[in-house]
Amino acid sequence: MITVTEPLIAGKNHREGGFRALPFIVATSAFEKVSSYGLLPNMILYLRREYRLEAATGANILFFWSAATNLTPIIGAFLADSYFGRFPVIAFGSAISLLGTFLLWLTTVIPQARPPPCVQFSDGCPSATTLQLLFLYLSFGLISVGAGGVRSSALAFGADQLRKGENIKNAQILESFFSWYYAIASFAVVIAMTCVVYIQDVMGWKAGFGVPVVLMIMSPLLFLLASPFYVKSRPKSSLFTRFAQVVVAAYKNRSLPLSSQVTNEAYHNWKDTVILAPSDKLRFLNKACIIRNPLEDLTPDGRASDPWSLCTVDQVEELKAIVKIIPIWSAGIIMAVTVSQSSFLVLQASTMDRHMTSNFEVPAGSLNVFLVISLVVWISLYDRVIIPLASKLKGQPVRLSLKQRMGIGILLSSASMVALAVVECIRRETAIREGFIDDPNAVVHMSAMWLLPYNILGGLAEAFGAIGQNEFYYTELPKCMSSIAVTLVEMGFSAANLVASFIMTSIDYFTKRGGEGSWVSSNINRGHYDYYYWLLASLSLINFLYYLVCSKAYGPCNAERDNHPDESTSEGID
Repeated sequence: MITVTEPLIAGKNHREGGFRALPFIVATSAFEKVSSYGLLPNMILYLRREYRLEAATGANILFFWSAATNLTPIIGAFLADSYFGRFPVIAFGSAISLLGTFLLWLTTVIPQARPPPCVQFSDGCPSATTLQLLFLYLSFGLISVGAGGVRSSALAFGADQLRKGENIKNAQILESFFSWYYAIASFAVVIAMTCVVYIQDVMGWKAGFGVPVVLMIMSPLLFLLASPFYVKSRPKSSLFTRFAQVVVAAYKNRSLPLSSQVTNEAYHNWKDTVILAPSDKLRFLNKACIIRNPLEDLTPDGRASDPWSLCTVDQVEELKAIVKIIPIWSAGIIMAVTVSQSSFLVLQASTMDRHMTSNFEVPAGSLNVFLVISLVVWISLYDRVIIPLASKLKGQPVRLSLKQRMGIGILLSSASMVALAVVECIRRETAIREGFIDDPNAVVHMSAMWLLPYNILGGLAEAFGAIGQNEFYYTELPKCMSSIAVTLVEMGFSAANLVASFIMTSIDYFTKRGGEGSWVSSNINRGHYDYYYWLLASLSLINFLYYLVCSKAYGPCNAERDNHPDESTSEGID
């Protein structure tokens, strides 16, 4: 979180900070991403084949693991900003991630860490013991905690090395750094989904899980090696604390009357504030910034005597801004649910012909790389070709609004589920026709390239929806809340993993009771994953209607108000 920390006086030392510190920070983040993203795609196969877990159980474990991994960066950011600072949190995260990755690798090396070998999956094969599962869960938990430490602070810590004042040149440098950071992060994900997954498929689990261990050994070593070069920041008051102060102060002052005749002088403001009076939305929170007695409520320098009884107008509006975007944020959860079905996608791909040539077979866990590729390709075409061409043809600047892009992303996510449902229906019918109804590991005569429409549409959905959300939160929230804006999408993915787990568990439970077997059966040929995907497509379409209602209730965005000044109101927050 960039806005709630301040550089140490050590910044006076010209040897600290600057571009030479950035490679070590970016490398630390990239190694962590390659390691964690390289473990996830094939993990459903590892749980099925080595721990002999049911498909629904394995998918649930991965849903919870992903939810934890997406949630811990928010906790890490809070701890970094409020208590420890970014440098210790990143160093701790790298070390803990290394420990978790090492323990996961040990499950492939130590025979007693997993069930004994079995010829094939059947009722006669012994299941994993409680102790074996606890050891596995411990490794997952440590990897999630470590990822939270690195991902919560690496981007902001890199920006700290370049922050030398507020001027145009520095703003351009920061913008360039953000772009390159995300570009390298995307490249790291591609490497994880191709090289690491390929090693797992070709060389086995020991080598495939050993590579992330080597990468995570390099991560903390590189980061700590450059410690003397870093500009380090002291933790300052957290925005979460500021939000809590508003709620407590509003409750304490609940008996104060609210009147439209109250002047701006009756509200508590700090130096150089932009908003002099609170907006009319969520008016009960305005009581938190009403000055009852200036002599008692304020110190000689104009600060609040008790910040838990009197807050600034800025604090109140910051909390209102968060509350206002929650409905639109919630609309992004179902879209993220459709993107988080990678575990089932791997099960499908493992039963399909994945040969690109007679000698090369694409690993089942690598097919998701096409989602990332389609996302990157579309962004390039959209910014460099489509928008300039459309603007030239129309004779004026043309660009989709943020809310339009988010809506298109939700529609595309629904379309991606439709594509996946159609392909699964054809794949299942082919498996039954070829006599593989009782052999879930058999490869049917159907190319796995039929799964590309889902990946392409999913990539486009993220390009429109997820990136649109990021920009929406960043531009709609006050500048002092930019750090929270960066983490909101990850928080949405964390919630989506929990929702996906609930949906899948409910489907498994109720379809089993129907007597025809679970839709998400471990035997993918006897299950009805196509029905499951049709359900997700329907929920996504309903979610689009919900989004339209939320979008209309939200009103114009800041950019739209700037273009139409007559529509601007006191509710605008900058």
